Amino acid sequence: MNPYAALADDTYLNLILNTELPLPSQRETILEFFGRVQKSYPTMRNFFARETGDFVLEEDKDQPAYRWMSLEAKRICSGFLNPPSFDEAMQQHLLALELAPYMLSVSPLDCEALDLLMGFDFAYRGNHDEIVAEAFGGGTVVEGLLTLPGARPLHFEPSVTMSLDDTCRRQCRLLIETRTTAYQVRRNEFGEEPISVYFTVRQYGSQPHNSSLAETFQELRSTAESLLQDHVINQILKPLAAAISRR
Repeated sequence: MNPYAALADDTYLNLILNTELPLPSQRETILEFFGRVQKSYPTMRNFFARETGDFVLEEDKDQPAYRWMSLEAKRICSGFLNPPSFDEAMQQHLLALELAPYMLSVSPLDCEALDLLMGFDFAYRGNHDEIVAEAFGGGTVVEGLLTLPGARPLHFEPSVTMSLDDTCRRQCRLLIETRTTAYQVRRNEFGEEPISVYFTVRQYGSQPHNSSLAETFQELRSTAESLLQDHVINQILKPLAAAISRR
């Protein structure tokens, strides 16, 4: 069971592995890698190449939950939207990390950064920046600006990055992303794009030769879930949901 499903309209757990060297781009290598992924997840049957040269394998996107995986020039990405449980999403991401050394020649030395991203989308058809400011702007140094007569927020996206160790190689980042434009505010016509809360735990730099990217990623999950429980759910996710529900 996904313990975070009730906190937002959509939740997702993603893997991003940035490499120092370019990934292989040969046809045979790409097809063998994605073929091995599809063997584990047969419903991932939509394969295509973007104009940018990226390769993508995904499930049908017209369902409330779906998996996807992509290979870019120097990045491996894996995502699961609305997973039944985060354990299921982790299994998919760990498969990518376990295949990468053997099928894509990626080693711990080649790691530029390894990210675990937890995402939470909130549906809100209105001024995103205004609702975020309402949820988090009160009692801050910018409260005076937010209460100017006739003024409306056009950009209010709180973001903070913290080091989690003395070397600054392990970090966490919280970002609230809004998608309202000045044009929409001027016309008072708003789209259906969500407000997104991204919480990322990142490990920078090459890993020891005897380490495993999969093991490091599992450590990132443990750190992320602990921080989420202690500092994000009650302080960020629930207040934002409450502000939206009051409208």
